[in-house]
Amino acid sequence: MAKLKYSIEVKIKAAERYLRGEASAAEIAETLGMGKNGGEHICDWAARYREKGVEGFHLKKGNSGYTAKEKQQAVEEYLQGKGSLREISRKYHIPSNETLRQWILVYNSNKELRDYDPRPEVYVAMARKTTKEERQEIVQYCLEQGKDYKGTAEKYDVSYTQVYQWVRKYLESGETRLEDRRGKRKRDEELDELERLRRENQRLKKKLEESDRLNQLLKKVREFEGR
Repeated sequence: MAKLKYSIEVKIKAAERYLRGEASAAEIAETLGMGKNGGEHICDWAARYREKGVEGFHLKKGNSGYTAKEKQQAVEEYLQGKGSLREISRKYHIPSNETLRQWILVYNSNKELRDYDPRPEVYVAMARKTTKEERQEIVQYCLEQGKDYKGTAEKYDVSYTQVYQWVRKYLESGETRLEDRRGKRKRDEELDELERLRRENQRLKKKLEESDRLNQLLKKVREFEGR
């Protein structure tokens, strides 16, 4: 199901209805065609509106920058019980609860929280060729930094997409997935069910095409011999 987008006006009206007690968060979410977690979004809109008014809905576009001090302050407030993940994220304009959760994991692992200065070029950087050993080192570093894909990409001069894909493959299947398989055809035993069916379908299709060409050839031979 596609993610629905709502205008600031819709968010404000929904927040005002909830704050006036005209309907529950779940009821308002239902009228807006939101999913099962829609009530949480209504509560979030209401909290923003109550705290900052209309300005609460004017968030900066793109990635926000955070200093190490700001990250630590947000993490410590959460650990001290001064708010939930959602409340602390909203207070510091953190884009998602998961971002704050990652900071907490880094902090609890006694690792350094670093300044984050978003530079869009890392997301569109050209992929460069690497060895398996380099990919292993990059993945290890990224995981040690709490899955800091962007920082890892900058450090090793590779693209963000490359780092993300290598880490995902490593977590799914280990170091064997970090091999460069470009130009190498998988053996049948390496394919999953869908891939095997597709390959078998291609083989059958090829055989049918060859059979059809043979029949056409035989037909022409008979026609020639019958003259």
